Amino acid sequence: MNIHSSRAGTKIVCTAGVLLASLLLSSVAVAVEKIPRLSNGKPDFSGIWQTTSVADFDLEPHSGRKDAPPSAGIVEGGVIPYLPKALEQKKKNFAERDKLDPRLKCFTLGVPRSVYYPEAFQIFQRPDDLRIVHEFGHSVRTVYTNGTWHPEDSQDLWLGDSRGKWEGDTLVVDSTNFIDETWFDRAGNFHSDALHVIERWTYLDANTIDYKATIEDKQVFSRPWNIEVILYRHREKNFQLIENYCFTADYDEFYPPKKDAK
Repeated sequence: MNIHSSRAGTKIVCTAGVLLASLLLSSVAVAVEKIPRLSNGKPDFSGIWQTTSVADFDLEPHSGRKDAPPSAGIVEGGVIPYLPKALEQKKKNFAERDKLDPRLKCFTLGVPRSVYYPEAFQIFQRPDDLRIVHEFGHSVRTVYTNGTWHPEDSQDLWLGDSRGKWEGDTLVVDSTNFIDETWFDRAGNFHSDALHVIERWTYLDANTIDYKATIEDKQVFSRPWNIEVILYRHREKNFQLIENYCFTADYDEFYPPKKDAK
């Protein structure tokens, strides 16, 4: 065996390994640099987003049903930790989901359901806040990032009161002051007005967001629990939100007014 040849071969392999590692690190660095940012250096989530998840049908793992495709769910651990009494209510909700789901009344979807509902939403971001405009019901949510906290006298709201802060490149949003009239999905998973949601919005690349949320409600759940979905940026030419005022659907037959109407 030629010792010099062996050493030369080893040197070439090592050099190739170093080059490959450098290229990988460079590609990661380039990906990070391409994340959209505001003038203050913070990530800019402005754009139109939507998930491909079927989470809205049921957050928990389930087989296919007549009203829902099968899914592995998006709940960490697979099970929502209901308190016994609340679990009974959830079962009642599920049994009458085709009548009781607030979505069917075109009510505002709430948080976090409005994020993984299968319709697009648009974010308009400034240094001091984000405005999230939802296609469904044309609901508008404001997330304040100006260092303020929840006001003590805030009333309960459909979308809660949302205050954000930055942890590196992750936007952490703390939301409270919810009404109890929204559900998490079409399967009847619900909450009380003690709901507390902490969301984490993080870019995976310039067109993909990793969305995580921790849900806490001591009146309904035995402990906090987590969900996670991926959001994708719409990049189709001329794509835009189309207002889904579904609560006016019952009146469509009257519009436009008939010419002979007085």
